[in-house]
Amino acid sequence: MKSTLTPPRPPAAQPSEHSGMADTSPPPAGSAAEPALSSSRLLQGRKSVQIEHNGALYQLRATKFGKLILTK
Repeated sequence: MKSTLTPPRPPAAQPSEHSGMADTSPPPAGSAAEPALSSSRLLQGRKSVQIEHNGALYQLRATKFGKLILTK
């Protein structure tokens, strides 16, 4: 059987700013659009803190192993 070599395909074209197609990909983690808050700033020395979100109350707890647990 004879083998045929096929040239590699070019990468898919990316839409440009002016193509009329919006970029819907999420911003990279840690970017300016997604500021990071330190857990110590949220907890302020406490083991847990209550967070209200969309009318529901959540509890953010820090474990003795340094993990965070968010419960409703």
